[in-house]
Amino acid sequence: MSHPTAEPAPTDNPIARIALFPGLSPKSLARVASIATAQRYPIGTVLFRAGDVGDRLYLITEGRVRISREVPGMGEEALTILGAGDYFGEMAVIDPAPRSADAHVHEACSVLEIRKDEMEHLLLVHRDLAYEVLWNVVRTLTARLRDTTDKVTFLAVTGKFS
Repeated sequence: MSHPTAEPAPTDNPIARIALFPGLSPKSLARVASIATAQRYPIGTVLFRAGDVGDRLYLITEGRVRISREVPGMGEEALTILGAGDYFGEMAVIDPAPRSADAHVHEACSVLEIRKDEMEHLLLVHRDLAYEVLWNVVRTLTARLRDTTDKVTFLAVTGKFS
């Protein structure tokens, strides 16, 4: 006998499971959810390429996304593979520079997309939300910089980087 799948409780907001939004109130999470658009992408989809205009932030709810760069003479170099709960494209919200890497769907995924202009407006209008979100972005960028420093150090020690 099969049982119907329970509907998620109104407070079961998928935004709450994203690393960018820990500790936000249900009201703040609902504000973020109100500007997010759900999308599903098959494996191999290119979400953006280095040099593209950064016009949105991505929140992964299911599946995996590979962030990479094309290295002349070597091909694609994977920088990281992100999964459910991770986010990427956040630099587009705080920096007008073009995308710095490629994003490929590594495993069929579901994401929530937030347009840059809508996120900027939300952060401008709700300063308490802006404070929390931007501190979380700073923490993420710090961790990624630390990881990059470790990789560069490894390459220098092994003689693969001069």
